[in-house]
Amino acid sequence: MNQEKYEKIFRRLKKANPSPRTELVHKSNFELLISVILSAQATDVSVNKATRDLYKVANTPRKMLKLGEKKLKTYIKSIGLYNSKAENIIKTCRILLEKHGGRIPRNREALQSLPGVGRKTANVVLNNAFNQPTIAVDTHIFRVSNRTGLAPGKNVLAVELGLEKRVPEKYKLHAHHWLILLGRYTCLARKPKCHECPIFDLCEYSEKGVIR
Repeated sequence: MNQEKYEKIFRRLKKANPSPRTELVHKSNFELLISVILSAQATDVSVNKATRDLYKVANTPRKMLKLGEKKLKTYIKSIGLYNSKAENIIKTCRILLEKHGGRIPRNREALQSLPGVGRKTANVVLNNAFNQPTIAVDTHIFRVSNRTGLAPGKNVLAVELGLEKRVPEKYKLHAHHWLILLGRYTCLARKPKCHECPIFDLCEYSEKGVIR
């Protein structure tokens, strides 16, 4: 691919969805952080279902600590790895209160020092909460980037760095959303809906004759 093709890809994705947003339901940066922690190896749908009731009783670090790990588990037990996630959330809330005045940090280093927060989670928070042009690579974006030829890579960091270089600057803020939605609803793992794809003719998957 060349820069002209990158421009065309994101121009079309923007036209199809000018103002994309995360599908995780949240009303504050704290709720966003907790939802993203919970979303690891889980769907946004399952997270939203669990947090709908959770945030009614615990939507701040202090309230979450008061709820406690044991009770927290009863709200998130339908989500995978809920035991370790509950433990990490309680530890994170304690750190937020002790070191950050209950606020969510605006920088990657501080975010990644929180239990349960890795590079992908930090990127999601920085992008959605603070409008930083970060690109969080999940399984959908990893697949789309490799399949289309947009940013091939053997691991998520390689793909992220590839996207950082190739996504035109003016599209970086929303690039994460466009790619994840493309992978979630169109560029599916087993049966991609290529003929519904807005970038079908620009994709190396179709150029190789895999789909006709």
